[in-house]
Amino acid sequence: MPVKAGLIVTDSVSAKPSHRGLWFAAPLVLLALIILVALGTWQVKRMYWKEGLLADIQQRIHAAPAPLSDIEALAASGGDIEYRTVALSGTFDHTKEQHFFATFEGQTGYYIYTPLRLSDGRAIFINRGFVPYEMKEPSKREAGEVAGIVSVEGLARARLTTKPSSLLPENDLAKNIYYWKDWSAMASRAGIPPAQLVPFFVDASAASNPGGWPKGGVTLIDLPNNHLQYAITWYGLALALVIVVGFAYVRGVRNSRE
Repeated sequence: MPVKAGLIVTDSVSAKPSHRGLWFAAPLVLLALIILVALGTWQVKRMYWKEGLLADIQQRIHAAPAPLSDIEALAASGGDIEYRTVALSGTFDHTKEQHFFATFEGQTGYYIYTPLRLSDGRAIFINRGFVPYEMKEPSKREAGEVAGIVSVEGLARARLTTKPSSLLPENDLAKNIYYWKDWSAMASRAGIPPAQLVPFFVDASAASNPGGWPKGGVTLIDLPNNHLQYAITWYGLALALVIVVGFAYVRGVRNSRE
C-alpha cells in the first residue's frame, strides 16, 4: 500500500505543472487570437472598401463625358479625377510627342503622349494609345499624325510627382523613352512651360485613328480584390489556434485527474 500511495502522489505532482503551464500561456494565446481576429476583420473592411472603389470606377468610366473645365475644377479643389470621362478638342503638336515604354495585348511598344493645343493657348498631354516597338518613330505611322482641330474623348489620369517604384528604370530623356509618367519631365522635354500645361493626363478612348495607329483605349484598370481570401486565412488561423489550445487544455485536464 505505501508503495502504491507513493506512486499516485508522484503521478499527480508531475501532471500539475503541465496543467498550470496552460494557464500560464493563456495570456499569450489570447493575445495571438485577438491579433488574428483583428487582421481578419481588417481584411473584411478592406474588401468592402475595394468593392466600393471598383463600383465607383465602373460608374465613372461609363458616365457621359464631362467638359475639360469640369475636370480641371475638380482637380483644383483636390477632388479625385482618376478615370473620369472627359471630352475636349484642340490641335495635336506631333513634333513634341513623348514615348512611354509599355506592353499591350502581348506586344512590346510605346504609348504615344502628344500635347493637344487648346483654344486658350494651353496644352494637355493625351495618351493617344499604343504603337508597336518598330513604329516608335512618327515617320512610320504618318497616317495617324492627324492635323487640324480634333475632338478627343477619354479618361482623366492624375499625374505622378515621384517614381512609383524603385525597381523602375530611370526615364531616358535623351532617347525619349519613359518608364514612368513624369509629367514635369515630359513638359520640360516638350518645351512647354508648366503654367501652360493642364496638370493631368487624358487617356484617349478606343476610337480608331487613321492608319490604325496609335491604338487607343489602352487604360488598364487592374485593382485585385483578394481581401476575402486574406480574411478567411486569418480567421482560419484563429480557429485553428482555438482548436489546438482546446485539445491541449482537455488533455491537460484529463492528465491532471489520472
